[in-house]
Amino acid sequence: MTSTVPNAVQHTDAQPPITMFGPDFPYAYDDFLAHPAGIGQIPATEHGAEVAVIGGGLSGIVAAYELMKMGLRPVVYEADRIGGRLRTVGFEGCDPALTAEMGAMRFPPSSTALQHYIDLVSLETKPFPNPLSPATPSTVVDLKGESHYARTIDDLPPVYREVMDAWNSCLEEGADFSDMNRAMRERDVPRIREIWAKLVEKLDDQTFYGFLCASDSFSSFRHREIFGQVGFGTGGWDTDFPNSILEILRVVYTEADDHHRGIVGGSQQLPLRLWEREPQKLVHWPLGTSLSSLHDGQPRGAVTRLDRTAGNHVTVTDATGDIRTYRAAVFTGQSWLLLSKIACDDALFPIDHWTAMERTHYMESSKLFVPVDRPFWLDKDATTGRDTMSMTLTDRMTRGTYLLDDGPGKPAVICLSYTWCDDSLKWLPLSPKERMDVMLKSLGEIYPGVDIRKHVIGNPVTVSWENEPYFMGAFKANLPGHYRYQRRLFTHFMQDRLPADKRGLFLAGDDISWTAGWAEGAVQTALNAVWGVMAQFGGATDPTNPGPGDVFDDIAPVELPEG
Repeated sequence: MTSTVPNAVQHTDAQPPITMFGPDFPYAYDDFLAHPAGIGQIPATEHGAEVAVIGGGLSGIVAAYELMKMGLRPVVYEADRIGGRLRTVGFEGCDPALTAEMGAMRFPPSSTALQHYIDLVSLETKPFPNPLSPATPSTVVDLKGESHYARTIDDLPPVYREVMDAWNSCLEEGADFSDMNRAMRERDVPRIREIWAKLVEKLDDQTFYGFLCASDSFSSFRHREIFGQVGFGTGGWDTDFPNSILEILRVVYTEADDHHRGIVGGSQQLPLRLWEREPQKLVHWPLGTSLSSLHDGQPRGAVTRLDRTAGNHVTVTDATGDIRTYRAAVFTGQSWLLLSKIACDDALFPIDHWTAMERTHYMESSKLFVPVDRPFWLDKDATTGRDTMSMTLTDRMTRGTYLLDDGPGKPAVICLSYTWCDDSLKWLPLSPKERMDVMLKSLGEIYPGVDIRKHVIGNPVTVSWENEPYFMGAFKANLPGHYRYQRRLFTHFMQDRLPADKRGLFLAGDDISWTAGWAEGAVQTALNAVWGVMAQFGGATDPTNPGPGDVFDDIAPVELPEG
């Protein structure tokens, strides 16, 4: 709803922008990408060597793109469509320009490595209409049958300001928020590591809800309840209450929940444009080469089996029965696929890495969108002078309703509901039409004089990510005690630490990252894997631009004892 940054932190134009710079691994991926020396090279004798890239989501496409630029030949496997959870869909029978973001739809400015690629393919962004953001004409908060109309937080009853202040105090008292936020903004690596090491040891076994309860600022159940249902930033936080507080701190330290922007025309354009892009600076391949041209326009299909074979190679079998063997492979799908959809050789990973994948906890998530004839919500109520309808946060089934338009008079889109976890599971058995009917009933109780249905011009589109066969969940969210598991997965790209017969297959994707649920994590882990593959082929970075593996020992994530 508003910035989570306590008032004690004063930001000025002279300060660098916050970035997803740690705290677990405070490496400047944006600087790495921007350096004129490039991100590394391999010996000429290895040019043209094939590397399997399994998964055509953002992480896989970024990895494949950078490997191609180095002179390797990425072979991309994709079971469904390029984009992964960057999935933009249209509405049958409607203007193709009218789209819905089924997965990632809002991106914080702190996603600076992601922004590198957004700029690279010349995509435009615009402010996303989150609750009470400047891009949102109005917000309605509806709890326990009582609705409040607001343009800023000051328009809400005082209890909402009390809840925001309680959250800021809780962060300051329990998590050194101002100190860490300042250190991250200044990229003060020693200070980041000093603060975070203490917090990891102290808080790894603590839930988000337990963290709130331990704070005097949240001694009131009423305040905790409102915070859970309404929250600050993108909306309610209660679906995260069982998760590790460390996951939440990673979000608020980096301002990942603030100042969001959407990609004009849809986020799936990013991986699709990278797939088609012909780099001007690339090694070995002639100008005009793209990932698309290397694949004759289409990636290979679903992977059905992975094996370790002679010489510590990785053998990939796809859905057509084709078998290929590679000296290196990058797996970017959600790790649960290695336990279910793909038949895997146990020798692919050390046993403790298999354990970490098995313990990965995914959040459920669902959305439903409908196309409408125009942004009717901007019509003014003749009696009150208020907007006819507003961005809506509620404790009813819909939870979060977002209003998306490209200007007056043009067709528009309503995200009738965006929910997570138990709230998402409530929708799972219902068809799209049944979901829409329940959602319109709930919204009709909040806006009794508004006939939303008469404005709908097409069938709804919906997704429940937990029911998607190649995802089985929306994104990773660690539970208390999972820090050690996450560390194993994130550091897997440092393969000189692994037994010789467990090398060559690299994990990437946002559930391998420390910032799951954000596209930035997909990009960062892709770059880690690219560094690992480069090292596997005897390559190196330029001394003036050390990669994440080159500086690993200096900034490695905290290692908790396992005894």
